[in-house]
Amino acid sequence: MSFNLHGRSLLTLADFTSPEIAHLLGLAADLKAAKASGTEVARLTGKEIALIFEKDSTRTRAGFEVAAFDQGAHVTYLGPTGTHMGRKESVRDTARVLGRLYDGIEFRGHDHHAVETLAEHAGVPVYNGLTQRFHPTQALADLLTMREVAGPDLKGVSVCFLGDVGNNVAVSLAIGAVRMGMDMRLCGPASLWPSTQIVTALEADARAAGGSILLTEDSSAGANGARFIYTDVWVSMGEDKSLWPDRIDRLRPYRVDREMLQRTGRDDVRFLHCLPAFHDAQTEIGAQLCRDHHLDGIEVSDEVFESENSIVFDQAENRMHAIKAVLVATLGG
Repeated sequence: MSFNLHGRSLLTLADFTSPEIAHLLGLAADLKAAKASGTEVARLTGKEIALIFEKDSTRTRAGFEVAAFDQGAHVTYLGPTGTHMGRKESVRDTARVLGRLYDGIEFRGHDHHAVETLAEHAGVPVYNGLTQRFHPTQALADLLTMREVAGPDLKGVSVCFLGDVGNNVAVSLAIGAVRMGMDMRLCGPASLWPSTQIVTALEADARAAGGSILLTEDSSAGANGARFIYTDVWVSMGEDKSLWPDRIDRLRPYRVDREMLQRTGRDDVRFLHCLPAFHDAQTEIGAQLCRDHHLDGIEVSDEVFESENSIVFDQAENRMHAIKAVLVATLGG
């Protein structure tokens, strides 16, 4: 089936149908193979893409830049102090200016309404590189990575996200997973579950695609039989550090260690993490958290992170391939 996604924005995977998401995943796989074989064809030559980063990034920035360069496009990086947006100029006015100069705009920041406003007024495709509500390019990379392990048909494949299951990564993964017909489990304290509105939408999507969605506080029930175990950091750099001890105490039962992997009952279980991860004491924050909470790794043990079960760096690379597919599909000729 042929899909024409030219001119489309990506603000959340909920904006794309199940066949459209499958098309992007297939395109990402094809582009990855072409890059590896040296047969990639540039389809974005002469395109200009603005990258707006209110929040710093490793994988999102590198992914967009390398994807654009591989495809012949140019990028302009606009960092946290690189524009007047939100201070001396409204998001709406910024959108109307940049839309005259660029063929596409990426935004990574806090307020999801900002990326929606950019998309409404820019007149060119806008891509959500992360907001407090959604992280769609991460979810595409996650699906691409699971596809490489479990095969191109993800229907019925089980993935359990452990921890803060209401955050932007977990919700975005769940949207993509249920639309692919997967068996999605969100396992964490009920106080951190997604909103009722989001859960209702996930349930409807699961029914339509033949998948399933489970929310549970029981980590054994969530992990049982899971082909993939996924977690994310428990604390965010932008929040009040006085909240961290309570959050870590609530999430401690959902820490991914060797015992948690064994609860799946599968030797072939694979571990996913969107990164960065506090899996050891090799960073300033990681060292402080491990020391204060007497843990070897916070949300994931170093043993699991460095194990043969871990495919986190395949996942990190796939950020670029997934982003490239989105750019080619929406901007390519």
